[in-house]
Amino acid sequence: MLTTVRPQYSHTQQHSLLKQWTMVLLLLSVCCALFGADVHAQQTLAAISSETTRTQTEANVAVIKSAYEAFSRGDVDAVMAAFAPDIVWYVPGRGPLSKTYRGHSEVLGFFDHFMGLSKGTFRLQVDDVLGTGDRVVVLCTTSAQRAGRTWTSPQVHVWTVKDGKAVAFREYEGDQQAEDEFWALQE
Repeated sequence: MLTTVRPQYSHTQQHSLLKQWTMVLLLLSVCCALFGADVHAQQTLAAISSETTRTQTEANVAVIKSAYEAFSRGDVDAVMAAFAPDIVWYVPGRGPLSKTYRGHSEVLGFFDHFMGLSKGTFRLQVDDVLGTGDRVVVLCTTSAQRAGRTWTSPQVHVWTVKDGKAVAFREYEGDQQAEDEFWALQE
C-alpha cells in the first residue's frame, strides 16, 4: 500500500520536485516496458504519475485562487506576486481595453484603466475554478457602472501557470460586443 506524505513546500519547490518525479517516472516506465515488468508494477507507476499531476494541478489552482482573493481585497502587490514578470495578458475585442498586455507594468496599467473608467465600481465574483496540469479556468461574473449604465457579464478566464507563477491570461466574455460598447461609452 502506498502512503502519501505531503510536506509543505513553496510553489516553486513543488514545481521543481514535480519535474524531478516526472523524469523518474518516465525512466521507470521505459524500464518496465523494456524489461517486461508485470502489470501491477505498471499500474503502480500510473497511479503515482496521476498523483503527481493532481498535486501540480492543485498547486496551480491555489496560485490563481490566491490572486483572485488578493484582487478582491485590493492587494495589488499580492496579485502581482502571483504573476510571472513577463506575463502575457490578452483582452479580446475592439473596445478601449482590448489588446495584449505584456509584463507587470502593462497589466497594472490595464487594471488602472478599467478601474478609472468604472470609477472604482468594477466587481468580479468567482463562480468556479477548474484546473488540469498547467491550465486553470475560472468561471466568473464581472460587473461595473459607468455613464449611467450598469453592465454585468459572465466570463471565462483561462490561465497558464508555470513554476508557480501565472504566465498567460486570456478572457472570454459572454457578450463581446456589449462589453466593448460598455467600456467605450462616453461620459
